[in-house]
Amino acid sequence: MKAHVGPHHVLLLDLDGVLVDTRPVMESAWHAVQESHGIDVPFAEYERHLGRPFNDIMERLELTAVGGIHATYSQASVAAAQLARQFDGIAEVLHAFVAADWRLGIVTSKPLDRATPLLAQLGCPFATVRVPGGQGRGKPAPDPLLLALIDLGADPAHGTYVGDMAVDQEAAHRAGVSYIHAGWGYGCPGTPTPDIAQSPKDLLRLLDASHRSSTLVEGSVL
Repeated sequence: MKAHVGPHHVLLLDLDGVLVDTRPVMESAWHAVQESHGIDVPFAEYERHLGRPFNDIMERLELTAVGGIHATYSQASVAAAQLARQFDGIAEVLHAFVAADWRLGIVTSKPLDRATPLLAQLGCPFATVRVPGGQGRGKPAPDPLLLALIDLGADPAHGTYVGDMAVDQEAAHRAGVSYIHAGWGYGCPGTPTPDIAQSPKDLLRLLDASHRSSTLVEGSVL
């Protein structure tokens, strides 16, 4: 079902797997963790839990000494940051939503120090950015989505969240927010099957925003 477009409609987005392809960065950082801490958990197991706070992932992987692991992972992520790439067309789509008077926000489990440079590359004005370490619980709890809506003075009925993992869908459901699954991301949708955008441009169709934007014209790069 298409989300209703209201005068204060809000589009909230995950970061990894939705806006930026950071899998090469994460895989490189996890290999550094394996080498430094003698951990034999494969990256595929770590990747299965993406979307949750780091400490939550460590608990699910039954790993201890989380502080040291997190420090290694963070340092290695910064060192490999140049491997991250925007998904094709995502920046143009974000600007199209801005031109259509949507308010954009980020809800991610990536720490702010690593999220900020990635968001800056998109060159898009985000009205709020919610990351771990502040108020509330992390995904799949609804807290970060609800806090982002409070930041923007918006009702859940006027919000849509775009994610790529089952925890994103669960968080959106628990927050009473519409959910769209980014089919170009890292995970599979949960149940019930949500609307699935096959490409960033498909978000405009699903949210009925393309006709509202002056950014998208015939012959556009999109």
